[in-house]
Amino acid sequence: MAKKAVSTLTVAERTATGKGPNRRLRAQGIVPGVYYDQHGTNIMVQVAEVPLRKVYEKVGGTQVFHLEIDRNGNKETFPSLVWRLKHDPVRPVLTHVDFFGVDLDKDLKVFVNVVTTGTPKGLKQGGKLDIFRDQLEIICKPLDIPEHIEIEVSELDVNDNVHIEDITLPDGVTALYEENFAVVGVTPITETSLDDEEEEDIEEAGEEEAAE
Repeated sequence: MAKKAVSTLTVAERTATGKGPNRRLRAQGIVPGVYYDQHGTNIMVQVAEVPLRKVYEKVGGTQVFHLEIDRNGNKETFPSLVWRLKHDPVRPVLTHVDFFGVDLDKDLKVFVNVVTTGTPKGLKQGGKLDIFRDQLEIICKPLDIPEHIEIEVSELDVNDNVHIEDITLPDGVTALYEENFAVVGVTPITETSLDDEEEEDIEEAGEEEAAE
């Protein structure tokens, strides 16, 4: 298997802290952040928003990348994850980022998104596809973290489920769980749910007529 290409993001050490300096950084399109790791390292950093967004589009919150920290001209590179991104509640801008440095030789626990492929045959019999868990907790080496967990659902009939123990994970990746829970399944569309929808439509129609 070919090795995954690893992205690089360059950031600078941030010396001024507090609301005022951070507000001025954001006005220049720069996002304040923090780099930390399991050993207690804590470095205040700042990074231009555009390259941060570009790297995040590639790595999300689960793929390792090289974080290059420029500290007065001295550059250090750390294998890292984007641990947390904060967005402005009103404007489409980033307000803060946390980077987490990882040890490539040690296992790491992370949550990875579930993605389904195919169309369940049970849909033709009146069923609907339900995703009961949209993320799964796994443990593996940082470079082995999959982008997502893919589940093929084409053969699922009504009342069929895919449980956590049914999923084949990539080499080196282990799912963490105590019970063999269902991850996805095809459930029947009951008459009760249809009746409820019809009643809502009738009520809405009645309200519209009354309003007229």
